[in-house]
Amino acid sequence: MVKRKLKLKVKILLIAIIGLASVLIISASSYLLLSRPVDKDSTATIEVTIKSGMRTKEIARLLKDRGLIRSETVFAIATKLNSRRTLKAATYQFQRNMSLNEIIDILTNGSRYNPDLIRITFKEGEALKKYAIEIETYTDNTYEDVINTVSDRNYLQELINKYWFLTDEILNTDLYFGLEGYLFPDTYEFSNKKVTVKKIIETMLNRMETELNSYKDKIDSSGRTPHQILTLASMLELEGKQKDDRSMIAGVFNNRLNSNMNLGSDVTTYYALQKEMKKDLTKKEFATINPYNTRASNMGGKLPVGPICNPSAVSIDSSINPKDNDYLFFVADKKGKIYYAKTEAEHNSLVSDIKEAGNWIW
Repeated sequence: MVKRKLKLKVKILLIAIIGLASVLIISASSYLLLSRPVDKDSTATIEVTIKSGMRTKEIARLLKDRGLIRSETVFAIATKLNSRRTLKAATYQFQRNMSLNEIIDILTNGSRYNPDLIRITFKEGEALKKYAIEIETYTDNTYEDVINTVSDRNYLQELINKYWFLTDEILNTDLYFGLEGYLFPDTYEFSNKKVTVKKIIETMLNRMETELNSYKDKIDSSGRTPHQILTLASMLELEGKQKDDRSMIAGVFNNRLNSNMNLGSDVTTYYALQKEMKKDLTKKEFATINPYNTRASNMGGKLPVGPICNPSAVSIDSSINPKDNDYLFFVADKKGKIYYAKTEAEHNSLVSDIKEAGNWIW
């Protein structure tokens, strides 16, 4: 009886050992499988920025989302097994043909860390002159370097030959800057302060190309050129705060253009006169004949000659996908709320109501 119990215990122990060994073998096999490169044949470079303070779990999710690792869980386990808890914040260049351990080595050793890296944020709705100030602030280039580069007609022609959305329209001598409106607003990183103006410009144009590529068919069938699309988008950027407002305003502007009416957009007057919108303008200034000024008497049914700022993705989408409506007028109160009207009488009544409520922008 005792021997039988002993044999049973040994048998159970052997089964447990075999089971545990099987689990370990399977786990090891799964670990090795999930540690392999996502795509051993890929040579494409994928840029990833690990921000200071990011947790391992967040880094794992970011790498998984970018298609660089097979498993977030295995990544977390690998960093713990190798006592590699310090993953350095930096911008890295990875490839999908890298194994999990290669990626962890780079993150741990900071072998791709660049202490000279600079970041420049170009805000939505700002004009090229503001961008020139940012470039002067963060790089070794001067404001004049930027203006001279974007004003070089030979350089503009080179860009026209390189990018499908740039046409001879940017060579129009009435334009203040041919590339106004084409520099996509975002935060960009460059290797150091010695980065050239052309490198910055073309990095931003590359991003604009990425944004516009998905709309190419719609733009081609819209009856408008990319220049006109971006011109309208730049106006929407400054006229409406919300996406819904911008697409509605796009519809209003289209109605006015189709009716051969002036767009009557104050923001175009400010740009035409190169004045900040914080300052008041006189009736004479609003009536100034200028190819940018849609308040001018000769601008019936016309867009400005070019963009008046660099628009966001939201405004570009609104320009391409306007919301159809029957309105011909709109007005905003000081809180940014937009009111629409079909007739001038309705519009004037709205203006009076806004003033009486104390919500008028003086």
